Amino acid sequence: MTQTQVMMNDTELRISGIEALYKALGPTATLRFLSLVQHEPTDYVEVSQRIYKDQTIDDIFERAKQHWVE
Repeated sequence: MTQTQVMMNDTELRISGIEALYKALGPTATLRFLSLVQHEPTDYVEVSQRIYKDQTIDDIFERAKQHWVE
């Protein structure tokens, strides 16, 4: 375990895990995974703010369009 992992509080650890899932799985699979394993409430507003930091609504929308299934 690294020094950074030891110093994280529960919220920081949860957010870092979600960010790692997002990078590894993409947005759709991440949300699907979280819905399968969710047992405790998570502040998704805070998570969203970190995930989408420095992105415009157009950036987010264009990326979402790439994952739409028709």
